Amino acid sequence: MSSRTRTRKVRTAAGVTAVQIPRARGRRGAPPFVVVVPERPSLTREAFGFVGRGLWMARHALAPTGIALVALVVTGLLHLIAWWSALVLAPAALAPAVWFAVVQRSHPTQGSTLAWRIGLAVFATLTLAWAALAAGFGPWAGALPLVWLLVLIVAQTAWLIVRRTH
Repeated sequence: MSSRTRTRKVRTAAGVTAVQIPRARGRRGAPPFVVVVPERPSLTREAFGFVGRGLWMARHALAPTGIALVALVVTGLLHLIAWWSALVLAPAALAPAVWFAVVQRSHPTQGSTLAWRIGLAVFATLTLAWAALAAGFGPWAGALPLVWLLVLIVAQTAWLIVRRTH
């Protein structure tokens, strides 16, 4: 079979339209070449790209939100796989109170530093208690989603305020 009658398949990537220009006839015919015309992305693809670029640019500012989402997924998985992990996490809820007592005894302070230490200890205790309860009963049980949302809002707000002032 002659090469002129045989069809040649051109492999292109998915979503790409290719137009093949046939070989010039004669002894000095130019080698074949392919013109690739990419398709325009859909409006949905453009919207997801816009949102993704925005989230990527704000990734440091949204760190508490990302951590909260990961905690929600991890506690949900712990609840499904090993509900008894709540018994392991429950004593960890006392760790911030122990930290506060040790630090306050070794480096006593007052005023705003004391307020920050108390706030941090209470926040960490609430967070670890939520994690233990969510691992035991599931993150969507009872008032746990509301507690998760309130902790997320407080953490995100404090993160944005502290990042701007320091």
